[in-house]
Amino acid sequence: MSCKKAIGVAKAMQKKYGDRLDMRIYTTDSKEAEPYHFRSSTNVLFEKEFVPVDIATDRNKMDAFLFSKL
Repeated sequence: MSCKKAIGVAKAMQKKYGDRLDMRIYTTDSKEAEPYHFRSSTNVLFEKEFVPVDIATDRNKMDAFLFSKL
């Protein structure tokens, strides 16, 4: 369930931040994910660094996180 939630939050942030945020969604078995050796199905990266799942699945926390970074 956290994967769907994270995707929903990511899409909302893409809509809010527009061109300031380049978003890509990959499956854990994709070629792009190979270098990261993901252990779980829900993984969110911002500028190649992990974002904790509790932030990535909460719109308010993710908005505050991105606001501080962008």
